[in-house]
Amino acid sequence: MLRSLLPDLTPFRENRDYRRLWTGFTLSNVGSQMAVVAVGLQVYDLTGSTASVGLVGLFALVPLVVMGLYGGALADHHDRRLVGLVATLVASATSLVAAAQAWAGNTSVWLLYGIVAVWNGAFAVSSPARTSIYPRILEPAQLPAANALSVFAMNTAMTAGPLLAGVLVDRGGYRLAYTADAVLTLAAVTSLWRLHPIPPDRSDAGDDGPRRVGLRSVLDGFGFLRTAPNVRMTFVADIAAMLLAQPRVLFPAAGAVILGGGATTVGALYAATAVGGILAMTLSGRLGGVRRQGLAIMVSVAGWGVGISGLGVALLAADGLVSREHALLLALAAMAVAGAADAVSAVFRTTILQSAAPDRMRGRLQGVFIVVVAGGPRLGELAGGGVAERIGEGWTAVGGGLACVAAVVLLSVWQPGFLRYDARRPTP
Repeated sequence: MLRSLLPDLTPFRENRDYRRLWTGFTLSNVGSQMAVVAVGLQVYDLTGSTASVGLVGLFALVPLVVMGLYGGALADHHDRRLVGLVATLVASATSLVAAAQAWAGNTSVWLLYGIVAVWNGAFAVSSPARTSIYPRILEPAQLPAANALSVFAMNTAMTAGPLLAGVLVDRGGYRLAYTADAVLTLAAVTSLWRLHPIPPDRSDAGDDGPRRVGLRSVLDGFGFLRTAPNVRMTFVADIAAMLLAQPRVLFPAAGAVILGGGATTVGALYAATAVGGILAMTLSGRLGGVRRQGLAIMVSVAGWGVGISGLGVALLAADGLVSREHALLLALAAMAVAGAADAVSAVFRTTILQSAAPDRMRGRLQGVFIVVVAGGPRLGELAGGGVAERIGEGWTAVGGGLACVAAVVLLSVWQPGFLRYDARRPTP
């Protein structure tokens, strides 16, 4: 029984290319998470301004949106291995520049903003290429297991990277953290370098043939979504969760005022979300047998909403109903539930995108996926921050979580066919 719940390692065990890619990008993601923490700390050291640290997100978001869409088109029209390799080489060079500026004692915050922009642009190109490679090297039945392993790796990186960054910055300064990132990024470069070419699959390109990369090609991806309700719903469901129930903007107030503990509490809330994802993927062995993947997504998104409402209950309870210590434990448990639900949702959203979409569109749709994943939380934070100013952090989380659950119900009524989506007969 327990063995059947453990992660399905078949893709890792049987496919050498997948094993190399998974290992390379897992190590690279640990380094990237270290660099994210180091950049934020260095910007604050240079400026003493939280607003300046906030600008890091803006310099990351714009390249992610622009290059995510364009990078997806590149992956659909050129050798995906080559697109991913070139973009990863740019990211690797950017990591080297980050290390060099730290060793040189840089005092310019604008150089750091530029590094953040270039790195995120490179990531936005490499990610659609890499993700759209997996359906070309794996059997369709192995995609859920492969995506579960990828989500497990990402949550592990989001836990280990910040912890390692704190240790390295404390002991060796920013230069040590950035240097470690530059070394780890080479693992991703190596994994793509050793991969065989993966040119576009023209077998389903249609009568028009491949288009030249440009705005028209990007718009074709959005045009495809109009005729693909199942793929479209994977985006809509995630947008609903991120817009209505994005809790990260509430964490600073939770640590500074409501729960106490300051930065330690904030870090613990972030970590609890990642730990929940890790635990869910540790017991992901049966996800490959789930046929009603659309239904699984909607249940998972509702689970995210329940978790965020639980966070709100914990914040409200800290106001005299229970001790701060017990309220913190409840908040951490709620975020772990939310993280577990989000991890399961991510597995099936990615699987539907990879299996239901035609190969000629996978890169562009992965680009849209990046835009949703990057932009949705930012917009959710903006909305949540405004609401919290009026009704408080606790009620914002409770209301946002319940609104997320209500959105799941309304979306299910609007698109009942998504609930009947059958993984044995994937249709866009």
